[in-house]
Amino acid sequence: MTTTTQPAQSSAGTAASAHGRGFWLLAATFMTLMAFTTVPTPIYRYYQVRDGFPTFVITLIFAAYGIGVMIGLYFAGHLSDVHGRRRMLSVAIGLTMVSAAIFVISQDTAALLVARLISGLAIGVLTPTATAALGELAAAHRPDRSPAFASTVATVVNTCGLALGPLIGGLLVTFLPDPMIVPYVVFLALAVLTAVALWATPETVQRVPAQERPAYRPQKVALLPEGRAPFRAAALAAGAAFSVLGFFTSLTGTFVGRVLGYSAPLVTGSIVFGVLGASALVQVLLSGLHQRARLITGVWSILAGLVLVAVSALVRNLPLFVIASLVAGAGVGLIFQASVATAVRFSQPESRGGTLAGLFLAAYVGITLPVIAVGVVATWWSIPTVLVVFAALVAATILACAPVMLRSAARA
Repeated sequence: MTTTTQPAQSSAGTAASAHGRGFWLLAATFMTLMAFTTVPTPIYRYYQVRDGFPTFVITLIFAAYGIGVMIGLYFAGHLSDVHGRRRMLSVAIGLTMVSAAIFVISQDTAALLVARLISGLAIGVLTPTATAALGELAAAHRPDRSPAFASTVATVVNTCGLALGPLIGGLLVTFLPDPMIVPYVVFLALAVLTAVALWATPETVQRVPAQERPAYRPQKVALLPEGRAPFRAAALAAGAAFSVLGFFTSLTGTFVGRVLGYSAPLVTGSIVFGVLGASALVQVLLSGLHQRARLITGVWSILAGLVLVAVSALVRNLPLFVIASLVAGAGVGLIFQASVATAVRFSQPESRGGTLAGLFLAAYVGITLPVIAVGVVATWWSIPTVLVVFAALVAATILACAPVMLRSAARA
């Protein structure tokens, strides 16, 4: 009896260890690729000086990324449910490498738009795939652990990656030469390392044989019947929260430079790092709380942050704007975490990647369209006035979604 069970136990232990190692390798890969997407934030002003375009073009360059994400989510975010997680993750890494290469050789604004579009496509493929895979790797490694652990790690590395990008970009352009080349060369090398990490990560979904695959269709959300209303509220709240991130990652440099008079790239990068860093940190610090308590904290934080953003715009005060960014960022992180947990809880297991793609699609609609609107309206209105209106609209959306999400969280 002993001789027959020991090999089986050893094999099971080895598999669990591989899944645990793969979990953290994938988390590092996820964070690295997300960081690449926000590296250009402190570099935009160099492009603006080189090409002489108005501020509105910055929002278009940023929007190209958001549009790429939405295309990737809608047309490919769900494909890992059929083709396997690793295959689609490799596609995301490859697209990131192509984007970095275009940034390195780009000489005009059109190339920037293309590079950002491709970067967005990569994230559209990556985000739902990596989020689903992290949950599956965690379950295989520690079946006794709550699914909330993997959801928390996924949202933390997502926002932590977004936070590190502007800080790393600000440091590289401040202390190294060639600000429009060196940051992308660094991340091109890091993308190669993520490919190596993916090779050591176990597959968690069995690929469906070609003859058994359903006919291709774009992404479709597949929910349990009782999950429709909570998912709609979660998706709308995620879009509103991500619109705050969209403002900070695309227009902080413009606001801080033109309105507050601070033009150093490291100032912009540090503020954006603070927003996204607070978003990631608060998720870790409050991970022990019940989901409803975290959500309540997130709602009040984002509302307070939006009020402070509006006030800092009116009084033109940098320290107050920094405080506002930290408070709002914390709220964004908790609301986003609650939204992802809702999508996971109410998704049908065989279509989890597709359902998460639907949630992220809503989030990236929020991170893209409002920023374009802000950029357009800012050509007629003053930037402080635009920020006050923007903050009011986002706050109203969050308040409309909060009751449904809170009722759902209470039953979690």
